[in-house]
Amino acid sequence: MLPVDLHPFAALRLTVPHPEGDVELRAGDLEGVVELSRVAAAGVHADDAMPFAFPWTDCAPDERARRTFRWQLGGWASWTPQDWRLDFVVRRAGVVVGTQSLEARDFRVLREVSTGSWLGRGHQARGTGTLMRTAVLHLAFAGLGAALARSDAFLDNPASLGVSRRLGYRDDGLRTLVRQGVPARTQRLRLDVADWRARARPGVRVEGLEPVLAALA
Repeated sequence: MLPVDLHPFAALRLTVPHPEGDVELRAGDLEGVVELSRVAAAGVHADDAMPFAFPWTDCAPDERARRTFRWQLGGWASWTPQDWRLDFVVRRAGVVVGTQSLEARDFRVLREVSTGSWLGRGHQARGTGTLMRTAVLHLAFAGLGAALARSDAFLDNPASLGVSRRLGYRDDGLRTLVRQGVPARTQRLRLDVADWRARARPGVRVEGLEPVLAALA
């Protein structure tokens, strides 16, 4: 783990208990990032589907691993109290399965966050995506004092849209992006703190929050 005095997010850990294997999200976890890079190399989605606006997975497995590693380290290096990106390594029952991000711009003023995620192909369709999003929403709203969470997904990505709708997000309009050289429609979604509070959720344990609050103050 990275030292907390050099990186205030390093000890941050979120845990969602579950009878089929707890879901744990860690920040500042270099060993986990290495494992995550191997998960990316093994595949993130089917060859005929592209869930990302920037097609970072469209490359050889070794390059996909390197891109994952660079992206994770970039989030550690680039944070400021106003603008930051947390890329958590996600484990299910102790096994690295994917990553969940929580990102903000001008957070002190806007109190808004956005999320993104992916799971390795061998770890999908177990409900992990819902649990790991639940964890970062709890961190955002209950831990950091966010007022609004945003997400979006292409219309041909029902898994991601399903996670958002299960967690109470509301539709927030459509937009068109260029994906692999052609137009593709995305659904924007939003979840405000009142809607989040109104929905029952499994308990989320948060560790290492104090240095984060001090750094973002």
